[in-house]
Amino acid sequence: MFAYSPSLRRIRRQPQPRREDRLPNSAATFDNLIGRDAWEFSWRILGTDVLYQTVRFPKTRQTAVLTDEKGQYVEVDAKDLSLMGKEYPLYTTDGGVKCYVLEAIPKPEWLRDYYAHKLIYWVDQHAFFPLRVEEYDQQGNLSFVNTRIASLANPALQEHGYAVQFDLWWDVSIDFLSASTHGFVPQTWTEEDKKIFFSSGFMRREWFLAPPKGLMSLNSPDEFYLRPPLEEGKFPDSRSINLSPEVRALIEAQEREGKLVFEEGRGDG
Repeated sequence: MFAYSPSLRRIRRQPQPRREDRLPNSAATFDNLIGRDAWEFSWRILGTDVLYQTVRFPKTRQTAVLTDEKGQYVEVDAKDLSLMGKEYPLYTTDGGVKCYVLEAIPKPEWLRDYYAHKLIYWVDQHAFFPLRVEEYDQQGNLSFVNTRIASLANPALQEHGYAVQFDLWWDVSIDFLSASTHGFVPQTWTEEDKKIFFSSGFMRREWFLAPPKGLMSLNSPDEFYLRPPLEEGKFPDSRSINLSPEVRALIEAQEREGKLVFEEGRGDG
């Protein structure tokens, strides 16, 4: 990775991060975001499943402010957000998304002593978009969950045009959550555009064609998304979920209160 330093007026190579390092103030590691090539893993199909929920809003926040196709703000109700967007053609009659469930085990010749023993992906059966990703530690226990809500960001690409709209990461081992929200505006590039905007002089200064829009904010911690559903009972021969009694209690309180609970026995967040 390289970055342009305005103060030095030079391009500098960034230190190579360790793949298991978490990003600052985030539950996600570098590999959760930009790592993992498919050929580094051995794959097998565990079966099929139907997902009905991934990123879940609390009762204390039932709307989201997004960016529409024109780059303008639009407020939507959480109940109107479906897992793959309103254009998705293959919802079940009760609103679920049919998924293939895949197990990925690191190949030692590519990822010797990799920090995750294995990963399990739920990918939809139309676009092969990963809606849920689980990591398991070296003891084989669930250690990390990434859930997503997708949208058809570029309709011209049809089933290849889906992208993450809401991203939620949960480090199960320390009960740490982080999230991101994304908006997309497809751009058509003329040949003159490409000469200007894809030149080293333009890109190294990290200029933007328009100010990035985003208006998702929280007024209090208990407006944050709920912990992802555990989906317990599914594929028991391949999924080991051993949570501490403290985390179990917080999950039970969360489900009871409809919002995050940070201390056992308290429902006020």
